[in-house]
Amino acid sequence: MRKILFTMLVFAAAFLSGFAFKSVISKQNKQTIKMKKVTGIGGIFFKCKDPKKMTAWYQQHLGLNTNPYGASFEWYEGADSTKKAQTQWTPFAETTKYFEPSTKDFMINYSVENLESLVEELTKNGVIIVDTIETYDYGKFVHILDAEGNKVELWEPKG
Repeated sequence: MRKILFTMLVFAAAFLSGFAFKSVISKQNKQTIKMKKVTGIGGIFFKCKDPKKMTAWYQQHLGLNTNPYGASFEWYEGADSTKKAQTQWTPFAETTKYFEPSTKDFMINYSVENLESLVEELTKNGVIIVDTIETYDYGKFVHILDAEGNKVELWEPKG
């Protein structure tokens, strides 16, 4: 009788341990899945000899609705037709230092969620963070270097 009771207790403990372990693993996997990094292309930036002339050319010939920063393309994120997003197109002077330390003539801006957490994770993984997070009325920004030393801008849109 004791042997049967002991065996049942061992099986019950093993079952409950397995269930608890599976539950912990499940929660960890759900957290990993929930963490979004890049949510879209926030902008395309490139160097040119005359940014104002380039902006005017694109406005005249391709119909871009330009502003002092270039042009913004609005779109809706996923199936939620109320969540507006945008992609920025901006020509920079060919002498700009904004893309440094990269030597490329372009820089991509990625929109991200939860920039602070992402920077912590990137730092832990040895990614070079070029500067500190800066906050503006339209979002938060930070710059990193990719595996080939290209400067990448990360942007968490406001709201």
